[in-house]
Amino acid sequence: MTFPADGYHLGAGEGDSWWFLDVRYDVKIAAGQTGNSLTLMEFGAPPGFGPPRHLHEREDEAFYVLEGSMRVVCGSKTWDASAGSLVFLPRGIEHAFIVTGDGPIRGLQLTNPSGFEDFVAEIGKRPEGPGLPPPEVPDISRLDEAGRRGGRPSLGPPLTLD
Repeated sequence: MTFPADGYHLGAGEGDSWWFLDVRYDVKIAAGQTGNSLTLMEFGAPPGFGPPRHLHEREDEAFYVLEGSMRVVCGSKTWDASAGSLVFLPRGIEHAFIVTGDGPIRGLQLTNPSGFEDFVAEIGKRPEGPGLPPPEVPDISRLDEAGRRGGRPSLGPPLTLD
């Protein structure tokens, strides 16, 4: 999709959607609309979900929590982030997160420059309905290969809630 250079509007419930691991991503703005400068996605994930420890070689990443909570590790720092919190993860630093609390998290993920949406599309699949995907065991070798190729290598296991 291409939008006019003088701006655009995306309504509630609109955008390109993906189930990626146990996460739902709704792409709000991406490379094609921003000249590759940034990607903004709304995301939702269940309690206990967390990706493998990894880093982004090419992009900075930020999470803004709308509902729920998460624990985030970035290098030697650890933060607990709840609704209204922002976490910024600079490129080149190992990081991970885990959804904490009793319910799912909902938030916004910003990457700069854009491109993370391509990784989500490569590994993910189109939603079969509203809401979060059913839990499933990820294809780790496929995830690792796509991550390495895109400058997002996995570096260790996901965080745990203990």
